[in-house]
Amino acid sequence: MKVLDRILSQSTYTAVIDVPLDRVDIAEWLFTLSEAEYLRCCPPDHVAAGVSSTDDGRRTMINVEQIGTGLVIQHYVAEEAGKTYCRMNSISDVFTANGRTQVNVIWELKAETIDGGRTRYSNSVTAHPTDVFMAFLDKHGLSFEDAAKARQAAGNDHNRRETPLFAASIARRAMARAQEQAK
Repeated sequence: MKVLDRILSQSTYTAVIDVPLDRVDIAEWLFTLSEAEYLRCCPPDHVAAGVSSTDDGRRTMINVEQIGTGLVIQHYVAEEAGKTYCRMNSISDVFTANGRTQVNVIWELKAETIDGGRTRYSNSVTAHPTDVFMAFLDKHGLSFEDAAKARQAAGNDHNRRETPLFAASIARRAMARAQEQAK
């Protein structure tokens, strides 16, 4: 089995936004998200955020957050960035008590219409081991199964707490944009 075929952790949580889907623009929200707003979306785990671009012009987002016992620096590159769906891919640096390693994180943000002019927001995060991660486990005598169990628990807890706060932030941005357009 190839390393990237293995799953270290995976979680999806949803939250309802009281805003119609046509007002939601996930990519616009994501790439204009202020650091202060990012910090409000999962205190105390979220540490810092910023947007940039790759040398070839693809949009990126850098997130620094505490997930479980690891400080994670995510270098998300937009593979797809639209109004209702974004797929971000990061080779993330993870700082642990045993030192530094890397994981590959896929972050998917999705909005879909539901009844009553409301929107369902889904926040999915899948972490895959990298060759660097597997070597890190070997060096420290750690099993993949134990690492996956710990990452799954920490990732679930983090995603469960940030998803409703991301949804609320997306709703606030949608309403602010609607007010700006009404002027």
